[in-house]
Amino acid sequence: MMQILLVAAGGAVGSVCRYLVGLGALRLLGSSFPWGTLTVNVVGCFGIGVLAELIVARFGASADLRLLLITGFLGGFTTFSAFALDAVSLFERGAAFSSVVYLASSIVVSIAATVAGMLLMRSVL
Repeated sequence: MMQILLVAAGGAVGSVCRYLVGLGALRLLGSSFPWGTLTVNVVGCFGIGVLAELIVARFGASADLRLLLITGFLGGFTTFSAFALDAVSLFERGAAFSSVVYLASSIVVSIAATVAGMLLMRSVL
């Protein structure tokens, strides 16, 4: 039961953070492109790289801490289901080029951010 509560608590905080990032992106950049989802995916991938290296590889942290931060918080924060819906929505609105740019940039930049997070932690620890 404790593990479920850890995932739920982390997920709740992560979801609120995702919502706030989405609002901020909408206000700053407008609604013509899913900037909020892209930002959350890239930041979330960077964060999972940092946490995977820091928690798991370097400090052998408890399963509970991994559940709270990686499964819970980042699971609530990252939005690949929203990513898929945004890509389809752009395409259906007739913005096929934007849809392809969004798909490609999300995948490439998110993977690069994951590697960057891991490399950052490896260089400072």
